[in-house]
This record gives sequence, C-alpha cells and structure tokens, in this order.
Amino acid sequence: MNKCYLERYSNIIVKIGLNIQDNQILVINSPIECAYFTRMVSEVAYKEGARDVIINWSDELSTKIRYLNGKYEIFDEFPDWKKDLYTSYAKDGAAFLSIYAQDPELMKDVNPKRLMRASKAQNIALAEYRERIMADKNAWCVVSIPTKSWAKKVFENIPEEEAVEKLWDAIFKTVRANESAPIKAWDIHKTKLKKSMDFLNNNKFKYLVYKNSLGTDLKIELSENNIWLGGSSYTPEGIEFMANIPTEEVYTFPLKWGVNGKIVSSKPLNYNGNLIENFSLTFKGGKIVDFTCEKGYDTLKNLIETDEGSHCLGEVALVPFDSPISNSNILFYNTLFDENASCHLAIGEGYPTCLKNSESMNKEDLKNAGINYSLEHVDFMVGTNDLNITGITRSGKEIPVFINGNFAY
Repeated sequence: MNKCYLERYSNIIVKIGLNIQDNQILVINSPIECAYFTRMVSEVAYKEGARDVIINWSDELSTKIRYLNGKYEIFDEFPDWKKDLYTSYAKDGAAFLSIYAQDPELMKDVNPKRLMRASKAQNIALAEYRERIMADKNAWCVVSIPTKSWAKKVFENIPEEEAVEKLWDAIFKTVRANESAPIKAWDIHKTKLKKSMDFLNNNKFKYLVYKNSLGTDLKIELSENNIWLGGSSYTPEGIEFMANIPTEEVYTFPLKWGVNGKIVSSKPLNYNGNLIENFSLTFKGGKIVDFTCEKGYDTLKNLIETDEGSHCLGEVALVPFDSPISNSNILFYNTLFDENASCHLAIGEGYPTCLKNSESMNKEDLKNAGINYSLEHVDFMVGTNDLNITGITRSGKEIPVFINGNFAY
C-alpha cells in the first residue's frame, strides 16, 4: 500500500474522526489482522496527547471455532469484566475506535441462532455504553482497512495480494487520504453535507415518500421536532468528531409508529458474518409485518425478532447515487462503505441526537417523542439510480427531495 496515504489515513482517524484531546483515553477494537495499522493509529494518538491507548484484539477465526464448538449456553453469557471495561472507560470520557474489517461470509456455516444469542447478550450487557454512544456522549469512530478474506470477496477474480492492494486504493480514495491536504478536503466535504442538512431542516418535512422500480413504495413520517444531521457530531462538551470514516450521509429518525409500505434492499447486507441478499420489508403502523428474502432468510428473521424495537426503524439516511463511493462501482460487502454509497434505513435503535432538546429528556420522554429503542441498530441499503423521494411539508406541499437517485435541490 501507499505508505504516505497510510500515514495520512491514521492522522485523519485520530485528528478528524476522534479528535483526541490532551490526557484522554482511547479504546480501540481491532482484529489481529489489522495490528500493524492499529499500532500506527495508537502512536498518532499518543503524539496528539492521549493519556493511554487500550486495545481490545479480536480474532474472527478463533471466534468462528467458538461458535461452531462451544456449549450452547455460553452464547447467553457476557463477562462482567468486559462490560465493566467499556462502561468505566465511557464514564471516564474515553474515545472509542472500531476497526471493522470482517470476512463477509465467515459465519455462513454457523447456526444463526448462536450468533443472535451472543449478539443479544452482548447488547444487553453493554446497554449503558451503547446509550452513551448513540447519544454522542463520547467521541467514537468506525473505520476499516483491508484483510485478505474481505479483499478476495470484493475482487474475486484476481490474486489475493492484488485484491488487497486494489481495496487499499479504493479505501484511500473514499477517506480522502489520497488528497494532498486531507484535513482541508474533509472541511470542504463537511460544508457540502451541511448544504443537504440545511435543505432538509429548512423544509421541515412531515413525510418522505420513496418509490423506485425495484418495488419500493414507502411512506415515512417524521417528527415535527426532528433534526437532520451529517458529517461531524459533538459531545456534550462541544468536542467535534466524525463517527464514520468515510461518510456521505445526512440522517434523522423516523417516528417509530409512522412507517408504512414496502421497501426493497438494493445491496447485500453483511450481518454477523452472513450475507442477507435481495430482501424486502413491509411495514404497517411502523412495524415490520412481512418480509421476503432470497439469501440469508434465517439471519434476517432472527435480526427482526431480536426484540420489539427490531421490528421498527430507527434511522433514515440520504446519500446521493452520484457520490464518490457509489461512483467507484465497487460492492464492498461492508456496511460502513456500502451505506455511504446508498440511501439507507436502519432496523432498530434511533439516534436521540436527531431530536430537538433531547439532552434534557429521559428515556420515557424520548420514546413518547417517537425515538425507537432496540438492542440492534443495523443499516441496510435501499438507494438506486431511479429512486425518487418526495417530501411532504406540514402544509401539504410536495417538494422533490431525490430525483433519479440524487438530491433535487
């Protein structure tokens, strides 16, 4: 890989993604395959003033062995020491970095119920930590780098080393590490995202209506107090950070009970090491009442049935079809990239930061305001080159939001 770009990428993550503060702790979740890059990021963090860098290593092959051979009951357990680690560091104001580089089909031979039980146990145990992250009480960032198994899935017909190099090139472009002044490039990008946010916030839409040739025909109701966000986020102390690198989206929350109609997926969804492909969801009164799926049916079924909130949506995100990741014409099989190449929705929990004055509300107030709560938050892609979205204002005026996959303004 280009070592100059690699250094720029690690600086982008620490300085823009996390915006590490002097004497702040950084917690990194990293696959062992990404160790060389994780070490590079940790070194940059220390140079920027981090007090300490705590690294939680994971090995997906060992994890697969555990799922295939472990006693069934262990997947309902989550160790207290790991729960305390995340919760205590979060309360101490740590920043959190996740390096997401999963083999898209690693777990295809594993019983989906084992995966779901383990995911549920983890999310229950880490509820306090997750609530802090969803409310931006801590700076957090999700990034990715190539692994051999992932690169070979993306570029199946070329040698492994060449596939890794090609995926590196694609990632460097999407995160703007190939720019001579990447920090400035990100500032320009944030300004472009603000233009989209201003268009949506100024029109104060009550409904968004989605339609395309795949069969999507969905009506989403929005709160009168919703806020469209995108690009940077801010902690309660006013520290700016970028939760996803790359990011091309602007997003808000739908009213939990205000989604009706049918939505059809436009890209495969990599969930828990399994691919879910060519699926549709039908909503009535905000709840999924029916679904179809060509591949990964049981995985999708288990996801939907996680809890009451996983029958509903928590996020609405808009991404132009004519955008850098989409224009690469690469199917990444990685939600971090694919969701930023496509309009998407999320099954499960909503972001309270998208509601005005949410910082002064308790959980019950947020629920009554239409924020969905769930153990899950899973983005899935719905954008196409013929997606039309019409916004309906509170006075009943219809305004085009998307025409043929792109913003109409």
